[in-house]
Amino acid sequence: MPASREADDSARFDLLEAPLAGRFFRWRHARTALQIPLAIVSLVMIVHGFYGPALAPKNLATTLSWIHFRGLLVLVLLLAGNFFCMACPFMLVRQFARRFIHPALNWPQQLRNKWIPAGLLALILFSYELFGLWSSPYGTAWLIVGYFVLATAIDSIFKQATFCKFVCPIGQFNFVASLISPLEVTVRSQSTCGACESRDCIRGRRAPEPAPGTKAAAESLVVIQRGCELALFQPLKTGNMDCTFCLDCVQACPHDNVGILSRIPAEELMTDPRRSGIGFFSRRKDIAALIVVFTFGALLNAFGMITPVYALEHWMAQMLGVTQLAPVLAIIFAIFLIAAPVLLLGLAAWSMRMWVRSPLPAVPLAVRYSYALAPFGFGAWLAHYGFHFLTAVLTVIPVTQNAVYPALGEPLWRLTGLPKSFVPPLQMGFLVLGLAGSLLVVHRLAEQDSPHRIWRAFAPWAAVVLLLWLGAMWLMLQPMDMRGTFAVG
Repeated sequence: MPASREADDSARFDLLEAPLAGRFFRWRHARTALQIPLAIVSLVMIVHGFYGPALAPKNLATTLSWIHFRGLLVLVLLLAGNFFCMACPFMLVRQFARRFIHPALNWPQQLRNKWIPAGLLALILFSYELFGLWSSPYGTAWLIVGYFVLATAIDSIFKQATFCKFVCPIGQFNFVASLISPLEVTVRSQSTCGACESRDCIRGRRAPEPAPGTKAAAESLVVIQRGCELALFQPLKTGNMDCTFCLDCVQACPHDNVGILSRIPAEELMTDPRRSGIGFFSRRKDIAALIVVFTFGALLNAFGMITPVYALEHWMAQMLGVTQLAPVLAIIFAIFLIAAPVLLLGLAAWSMRMWVRSPLPAVPLAVRYSYALAPFGFGAWLAHYGFHFLTAVLTVIPVTQNAVYPALGEPLWRLTGLPKSFVPPLQMGFLVLGLAGSLLVVHRLAEQDSPHRIWRAFAPWAAVVLLLWLGAMWLMLQPMDMRGTFAVG
């Protein structure tokens, strides 16, 4: 690495060098210390979901899942990074199970992509609407149990962090959103990595080498600190995709050369280097599809919560002659997640090819520029989840009081959150930030692809982003159901 780049890296903020936070995250058991409280909360949510009040606003399973967890998730991703994956309670149970069960299989090569988690993310959004999970403590509790069982089962059969990398839809949501985060786990000095011969960050740190022929010779093969289970080799790692912030690489590095460094949000979307464990973004149709589901799913999820959608669903049911919600939802989902992306991205790719005479076919162009949708998509999720979280942030207090009544006194049901009139400006701000981020990425890609016809390359993709932004603005200005609370917006 050039000396100037090394100097730039040394000037970046490093969370591991912060006085209190740095000491905590350097601690070998920091992840476990974060996972245990969340595992306890998850257990409480499961029990309360099964045996607590059937009314969603009075149940911890629905209140914490659909209001507080989702709101805190996007805010932490915006302000810091993928720390929720770091604190994932599912991995705590999985790690305990691996004390007794040692996985022996590798995940099939043909499934080492994002098609399954992209489909599962769409399925969760579909199930959320079909089964009304926001109003079903029982269904929410079963969803949490199912997550624990699936994560433990898959990682008890397959090696490494298979569930996180190739299955978990929540993790994939976090991976895409963390493309916009201001922190990343990365090396401090490339020259230090260049001189390293052990590669412990990926292989893991083993017991010290004993003298040949001694009894301890076999023990030298024992890994005392695992390396990255997601196959991200730190010297070649770029950005946050697939990184769970587990910090195993921090513990394994013998040179203390891995930190949690600051960066420009969305910077990794503006370049296309070969990334360890991922390859080239522009060649990953599966990751592009995941980003499409992430972005259009944000609009779809918000669309399901506005008042006009009920009239639309009723009209569609009459037109189809059905009494079940499933076929109506299937059509709406197909429009949002398949037809609309294909039409918009296809038109933009075709227009760019014509206007700048690009030699690339339409599909590779659509894949390359689909990554620019991530900032806008994240802004839409922020606007939506932020609304529910901020307007109901204090509801956890009376719900908890009610769960342990009378130990904490009479529930204070009057506690809700910020006034609803205060939140819309924040929503608009999130959407504008998302719009600006996506337009910036589009412009940077257009500069690289067509330096002499930048605006011709920029225009069709900017039009797609602007159209989605206008749709999001309209959605956020509609009356929105306060699902999971006692109020209706």
